[in-house]
Amino acid sequence: METEAWIVPDWILKDRMFSEMSMYRRMEEFARTEHLVETQKALVYMKEKHEGQYRKAGQASGARVPYIIHPLMMACHAHALHIRDDRTLAAVLLHDVCEDCGVLPEELPFSSRVRELVDLLTFRIPEGMTKREATEEYYRRIRGDSTAVLIKALDRCNNVSTMAHAFSVEKMVEYIEETETYVLPMLKTVKSVSSEYDDAAFVLKYHMVSVLESLKNVLAMRRAH
Repeated sequence: METEAWIVPDWILKDRMFSEMSMYRRMEEFARTEHLVETQKALVYMKEKHEGQYRKAGQASGARVPYIIHPLMMACHAHALHIRDDRTLAAVLLHDVCEDCGVLPEELPFSSRVRELVDLLTFRIPEGMTKREATEEYYRRIRGDSTAVLIKALDRCNNVSTMAHAFSVEKMVEYIEETETYVLPMLKTVKSVSSEYDDAAFVLKYHMVSVLESLKNVLAMRRAH
């Protein structure tokens, strides 16, 4: 008896989960009604600095997705998890500005706490260090600040949620291993310092582990065939 061939449906693949303009307006409204002065300023600054930058293109659609969709998704995610601190949300929106836009942390026109958080979250390879050594140092610095850990977890959560359509298999494997080695263990820092963000840390960890395990199973089945 012949078995029927299994065919993947001809799905319409989305190049974004939500509209960047809708998320911008959403955060703008939150900032206005909740008097989040630095968040409101960060929205404008982030949009200006990332102008003309795009996320990695989806392999199926090849769409050009404006880069701001990433920090906006993180900020909306953070707010939905009841993270309402003005400086934290501003740092979420600005976390890639120094790394990707040629701005130094000390040049950011924000409070010293926001500048400190963005500096911690900016990956750089100091002279004389290998990339692996720089990665170790990067995560060591972040581990010392529970707010920076939370923002890094939001960053990684958004990236693992979208990597299946934008990363090569090799990049996905590398990203999964880095997440399991550095990011997931760091979430213990949030719980040990304060119970305020226990729920947020749990939800972020659940989301990341769920996505990673699903992708690992898909990649393992692909290897088997």
